[in-house]
Amino acid sequence: MIRGCEIAYEVAADVSGPADSTFVWGHGLTSSRAGEAVFPLLDFDRLAMRRTIVRYDARGHGDSGDFTHPSEGNWAELAFDQVALIDQLGFDRVALGGASMGAATALHSALLLGERVERLLLVIPPTGWEARQAQIDQYETMASIVETRGVEPLVAGVRATPPPGPFNDDEDWTERRISTLRGADPARLAAVFRGTGHADLPSPDQLQTIGVPTLVLAWTGDPVHPVATAERLGELLPNVEVSIASTMEQFSTWTGSAESFLSRRR
Repeated sequence: MIRGCEIAYEVAADVSGPADSTFVWGHGLTSSRAGEAVFPLLDFDRLAMRRTIVRYDARGHGDSGDFTHPSEGNWAELAFDQVALIDQLGFDRVALGGASMGAATALHSALLLGERVERLLLVIPPTGWEARQAQIDQYETMASIVETRGVEPLVAGVRATPPPGPFNDDEDWTERRISTLRGADPARLAAVFRGTGHADLPSPDQLQTIGVPTLVLAWTGDPVHPVATAERLGELLPNVEVSIASTMEQFSTWTGSAESFLSRRR
């Protein structure tokens, strides 16, 4: 039980190898550990060969408990869950990472944990700041559609939307997205869409105080995870590298880049 909610998690490590660090990872909106098994952005088995990896289903997602109020979808609130889980598991210093919502959660957690954070791995960071309101409005519309008409109108929208740059030639991209939508509980899906309406990235002033080594991995062609956010993080965070993938060849290097980054001593 984490802050009044059942949080499903797993801890993985290859105990035969040296432990570089503990790495806590958060998934994206509407995803889960099971969802990432269908479409992994990183090879977690490979990453676990050198470190302990904690993965969990965020509140309102996967096998974890539901929101009691949409405000619990605020990324800053989800960071309190993440920190509480880290404390419950007894980890002192950790590396943090995540995709989309998980990347945003990691940034908010870094503000809470301070010197306990060793480094940050931020994958496809979402819209933020000035661009956030338009995305919030879109999610509210999607929540209302799901509540009144089900997921099929969203399925039509997915079919009409080009995939991110690295997946332009991947015929399965759209079908994976559609399968996720059709497999979701409509009430729960609407709740997480509405919950993200309370969320934003930390302010620019707050981000400038996060001095730990940070790697940002982003891709082109995705308005929900725009290159502009990655570039702005590159301007605001004091100790950051930004890598943009526009081809599958570039995307395929992400696990290697993450492995190298997480293994650095400084």
